[in-house]
Amino acid sequence: MHGEIKLFSGSSNRRLAESVAEHLGRPLNRIDLGRFSDGEIRVEVLETVRGQDVFIIQSLCSPVNDNLMELL
Repeated sequence: MHGEIKLFSGSSNRRLAESVAEHLGRPLNRIDLGRFSDGEIRVEVLETVRGQDVFIIQSLCSPVNDNLMELL
């Protein structure tokens, strides 16, 4: 790894992400998850990640399509 570690959690399994972050001794970083008025998923990273090693913790459980689109 080259930079500071950034950990982000998707909405599918926040408890898992919190557990991983605690195990690593790192905080979960800020992300805003929501939906546009047409129902499409909206994801906004609320801090810079340039030059950082970024890990997104997101399972692909049901609803698979929504969780996958959130991850992308």
